Amino acid sequence: MKTLKNMEVIFTVAVAIACGASYVSFMQPSAARTTAAAQANAIPVVVVSAKRLTEQEKKISLIEERQAVLGNTTASAL
Repeated sequence: MKTLKNMEVIFTVAVAIACGASYVSFMQPSAARTTAAAQANAIPVVVVSAKRLTEQEKKISLIEERQAVLGNTTASAL
């Protein structure tokens, strides 16, 4: 009977230590979470270093694109 009471005390103490340790571990920020949060808050920057097309170049580009699309659809229809 005395052995069972000792086991009950050991179990109770073990559960109390485990609960306390888990509570403390949740209260402390982990390095992985802080690093991930820092990366998530970073704003991506896009730099475009190309010249703008003139109106004529845009029209030519659109015409070429339409011809390519029409050429592909007629080839696939055959």
